[in-house]
Amino acid sequence: MSIRRLPPELINRIAAGEVVERPASALKELIENALDAGAHQIAVRLHAGGLELIEVADDGCGMTAEEMRLALERHATSKLPQDAIDRITSFGFRGEALPSIASVARLTLESRVRGADGWRIEIDHGEEVGEGPAALPPGTRVKVEGLFDKVPARRKFLRSPRAEYGACLDAVKRLAMARSDVGFTLDHDGRRILTLAPVEAPVRVAELLTHELDRHGIGIDCTREGMRLTGVVSLPTFNRGAADQQFLFVNARPVKDRLLVGALRGAYRDLIARDRHPIAALFLDVPLEEVDVNVHPAKTEVRFRDPSAIRGLIIGGLRHALDEESGRSAAREQAAAAVMWTSSATYDEALNARPQEMAFAQATNVAEDQRLFEPAPAARAEPASEPVPSFPLGVARGQVAATYIVAEAEDGLVIVDQHAAHERLVLERMRAAREGGAVARQALLIAEVVELDEPDCDRLEGAIADLADLGLETERFGPTSMLVRSVPAALGKTDVAGLLADVAAEIAELGGPMSLRDKLDHVAATIACHGSVRAGRILSVAEMNALLREMEVTPRSGQCNHGRPTWVKLGHSEIEKLFGRR
Repeated sequence: MSIRRLPPELINRIAAGEVVERPASALKELIENALDAGAHQIAVRLHAGGLELIEVADDGCGMTAEEMRLALERHATSKLPQDAIDRITSFGFRGEALPSIASVARLTLESRVRGADGWRIEIDHGEEVGEGPAALPPGTRVKVEGLFDKVPARRKFLRSPRAEYGACLDAVKRLAMARSDVGFTLDHDGRRILTLAPVEAPVRVAELLTHELDRHGIGIDCTREGMRLTGVVSLPTFNRGAADQQFLFVNARPVKDRLLVGALRGAYRDLIARDRHPIAALFLDVPLEEVDVNVHPAKTEVRFRDPSAIRGLIIGGLRHALDEESGRSAAREQAAAAVMWTSSATYDEALNARPQEMAFAQATNVAEDQRLFEPAPAARAEPASEPVPSFPLGVARGQVAATYIVAEAEDGLVIVDQHAAHERLVLERMRAAREGGAVARQALLIAEVVELDEPDCDRLEGAIADLADLGLETERFGPTSMLVRSVPAALGKTDVAGLLADVAAEIAELGGPMSLRDKLDHVAATIACHGSVRAGRILSVAEMNALLREMEVTPRSGQCNHGRPTWVKLGHSEIEKLFGRR
């Protein structure tokens, strides 16, 4: 087959396929043009999720009739001074958006320069159908109707109006965050959805994400080697089941870049469950020569000259901020009702007979005398005759359901999940010991043989050296057996077979090109879960207080290894509301 030139209408449709995938992508291009035109106010109007109508009006610099005709030609632009394609400061530079959209829809372009008359040009699927004077304020108005009406192969792949509207709303939010100095309005099917006045960036982020970030968010501002990272992220315990509230910007340009998403995820490793996602709005400013924005037609992806430096800035900056706020815990408020508290005189005095100075860590690392815990007390309370010491988590007053520690603080009531809290403490001890090169291990009196599937044994055999760094010494003992010689001392007495099975499952799930540190952290979290105090374990008051004191000095103790809160607090005012005192 001989080589031939494609007809112009087909070229335009191919270009449209690169730029206009759905109504949201067309809307994005139009808003970016408005921003690059110096608009201070942008009004967006949609009908049927943008399938039937997309209209963007701005108060920017406007265009003359001749400039409008040029704007509808391919590869015509006003955004590349000196043709410096590698130093783009605007949102776009290609003359693709308007002609591409016009080739697959009915497009009406109206514009007026200040001090001149307005003009209108109408295009129907690539064919000009008319032009003439137009009455409008200074600026530009673009109306797109019937997107893909004459391209059924593309139209049938579009989703429902509701789904397309959701994508359009997301596009508007991202650009509104990128330019908080510009006002936005959004109408959909005659209903006002957004009204955003020009404000400072943090205020705009709060308007578009959730106002609860005021209480459950952490401000980010760090610099490194000429790069700066600013924004806000949520506490690990304030998370979502989807990553739909993560907004990332590079030089004020909204992007969906895998490197940045991966770095955000890496910053929350071992702080949040794998199926949960933080809320984030991060703004990365880098020198123009350090980033290439031309690797994607819609510029939603970028390429960095030094990806490791970018990843290090994001992970380092976020981890530092998260560590500084590691004592905070965000638990969503639950409806509460009055309850009846009871006390029991059958408290087993043997529990409180232990020395008060007994450290909680020591108590969990030695064999327990089960006779001390029979019969289990129905309830008990620590006398509250003494003033409450000024500890952040207060002093233990009792235990509920053998799972939750109730403590009294100066400003309210603290409830601690003993298993979640100790799980974090064990992990942080193991991590500190590993970084110090001395993870304490407890040799088994008799090495234990654990039977597993052969693939699991293969995985464990390949990780023998790494597991030894965590205090878990193993060796292969046949096709389907592993020999365990020692376990981390922090675990004390544990179910060795269950531990090894869970570690093998963790290694199988990790797979992929993760760093050794990331893999060790995940495996350490699994081991820590086995070594933590279980729900249902009766604790003495001394043990409970020792746990609270250790939590207060342990990094990231506000959440467990899975991102759940380890403690919640009811302030005095909240308690008074429960009893109708306020």
